[in-house]
Amino acid sequence: MTANEDQEMELEALRSIYEGDECFKEISPVSFQFRIGDLEDSKAFLLDITWTQSYPESAPNMSLDAFFNNRIASETKQLIMSKLEEQVEANLGTAMMYTLFEWAKENQEALMENHQPIVTAVTLAPSNDVTANSSAAKKKEKKEQLTKAQKRRIISRTDNKGELPRGWNWVDVIKLSKTGGKEED
Repeated sequence: MTANEDQEMELEALRSIYEGDECFKEISPVSFQFRIGDLEDSKAFLLDITWTQSYPESAPNMSLDAFFNNRIASETKQLIMSKLEEQVEANLGTAMMYTLFEWAKENQEALMENHQPIVTAVTLAPSNDVTANSSAAKKKEKKEQLTKAQKRRIISRTDNKGELPRGWNWVDVIKLSKTGGKEED
């Protein structure tokens, strides 16, 4: 069989095996992502694999450069990649995607044994909320902008001291009794 026929057969197999599996994602017919571990697990990682033209006779391109893996130290990434490359060498010439994914799942603990999550700005979001709240408080202290028409109305209602006359917001009881009161028989 040619490399393309092997790739087509393996692609069909992967689609049927991982149908509905949220850990597996087919980016294109030759590029795949597989998440090892649960989303909440700090030792989870995302493996990107892209087939070369001559795959499975030659090794696929693998990477751990996804944003999901930003919290993993580069030493840990290098360890994972070297162990995966050993598996690729052992399986050259055969369809190996399923084997790689399952091997990584089975050996996740050993691969992530020395993993210490890297603290990034993304994890420090709560401390940024404090500055956001203080800037929001500063915005609230700022006076409301009025239009020229609103300013004219205020000036026409106020006296020379800038105060509203006594009773400016009183309700006219006589008008209410004519318009909004209950009718008496």
